[in-house]
Amino acid sequence: MWSTGRWRQDGPLAALELPDVTNIRDLRDEVSRRTGRQVILQPQEQAPSVCGACAVLEAVIYMFYDPRTSCLHQDQIIAHEFVHLFLGHHEARPLSALAPEDSSLRSHRSMIRRWRSEARSSVSCSSASSYLVRPSIINAVITRDDDAARQAAHSSDERRARGEAGGVLDPLLITIKDSFETAGLRTTSGAQELADHIPDQDADAVARLRHQGAVIMGKTNTPAYCQDLHTDNALFGPTLNPHDPARTVGGPLVDLPRRSPPTSPPADLGSDLAGSLRLPAHYCGVYGLRPTHGLVPARGHVPRPPGWLTSSDMVTPGPLACHPRDLELLLTALTTPAPAEDTPWHVDLPTASKSIDELRIAIWAEGPNCPVDHETAQALITVEKALIAAGALVRHTSGPVGFTESTRLFEQLLHATGTATTNDETAAAELAATRQLQDEDPSPRAIFLRHRTQTHRSWLRASEERARLRSDWRRFFGKHDVLVTPAAPTPAIPAGSRMLTVDGKERNFFDQTGWANLTSHIGLPSLVVPVTTTAQGLSIGIQIIGPLYADRVLLGMADGLASRLCVSQ
Repeated sequence: MWSTGRWRQDGPLAALELPDVTNIRDLRDEVSRRTGRQVILQPQEQAPSVCGACAVLEAVIYMFYDPRTSCLHQDQIIAHEFVHLFLGHHEARPLSALAPEDSSLRSHRSMIRRWRSEARSSVSCSSASSYLVRPSIINAVITRDDDAARQAAHSSDERRARGEAGGVLDPLLITIKDSFETAGLRTTSGAQELADHIPDQDADAVARLRHQGAVIMGKTNTPAYCQDLHTDNALFGPTLNPHDPARTVGGPLVDLPRRSPPTSPPADLGSDLAGSLRLPAHYCGVYGLRPTHGLVPARGHVPRPPGWLTSSDMVTPGPLACHPRDLELLLTALTTPAPAEDTPWHVDLPTASKSIDELRIAIWAEGPNCPVDHETAQALITVEKALIAAGALVRHTSGPVGFTESTRLFEQLLHATGTATTNDETAAAELAATRQLQDEDPSPRAIFLRHRTQTHRSWLRASEERARLRSDWRRFFGKHDVLVTPAAPTPAIPAGSRMLTVDGKERNFFDQTGWANLTSHIGLPSLVVPVTTTAQGLSIGIQIIGPLYADRVLLGMADGLASRLCVSQ
């Protein structure tokens, strides 16, 4: 029987005593009744966590984040105290007692370690483990690896018991986009042809995460071969937007705990070639970092066929998480080579040497080639006001490069890199169709075919043009530290729609990623930051861009901005 405790006196359960209960179901019913929140439990063998007390702890610690600001709600403090009552403590303690002013992964990791130790001395894990929280209905995690996750977490506990050092992620739960090969765990990239594909080795980025102690609990859904702006496929069906199931998630989405039921892991590994990491971060209200291209290897990322040693010259693996400090921890892991890479080098990215009030910030808020709606424009104004209030030097810009010219080059390079896996018959048919085009034909089909069949000489010229654009960006960042842009023209569009409407005017469907693709072919670090929500509860974010290798500078700015937006709201 668990000890009686007392709820906080400043919350909705003030002055109420928690009665003694004899099983976890009674405990569930009591907390559901008092908080007005549904808590659903299921048998342990169907749940992803490690053991009873530990699993309940991991389930509730991220339950109640503010979806816009990463601030802790009163309900999360209640949930935390609920855990301590469950663990047998006579005095419920506030979350801040263990992690003052820090709700990031680093804090989560330390709390998990400490509370696991406490659980062993105060409650039997075997007797407490009969029921856990059920999986999410959002359909983000489509392949689970419960047994391997339990074993990895157990091994982590044993290492710590022996006093052995662990990696920077040890022992955090994480999910992996289903386009990355995972040893012994099904990897489909959303394609029916790969429904039974079980790799025998990890993608390089996955191997780095494992080396740093990450516990991989499963794979997240993706469009077939990552080739759509909606996450839906014939194998697993659609992934639902956590704000509104009638809206798209944009692309592959981690079921992150701020946005979804509490069995969720706190982070996910995604990939970004044309915005498929940043767009879902914007639509779903989480942080998404596309690192500087080349920092994180992409070998083992499908749609390049399983077993290929090369990947696209534009795709970049990157993390999604609930807080910029989470991303910083994940960035450290992703930029640390695993032993199998057998490389002598290491990455020492520059840290944020300036506080937010010392930054020179440019804002590119609008452009006629990719207009944004009224609510998105207002979100940018909110950010601008917060930055000015913080003392930053803010100015508006029309951009370091021409929007139209940059987009045209991006499309040429995008279509070129997509031809690597084209079979001979398709390649021959595309070449024949291109030869039949009229020289003056400007249609999207004609542009697509010309780019798909361009000569190597044409690609080399395009590569030189890309280098010149990089030079333009470098000059721009000689005068500015970061650039703020919209993340996308609007909040999430209806699921399955092939139309984009901006303030009542129809736009090209692919304008959704227009702002993201300013950097997709250039390779600059780009970070999506959640800012606010619409009256309908849909998320709106911004994009922060920096010079090459300024990844940590972006994260530092986002951290400072998050606290100021939290205060303002």
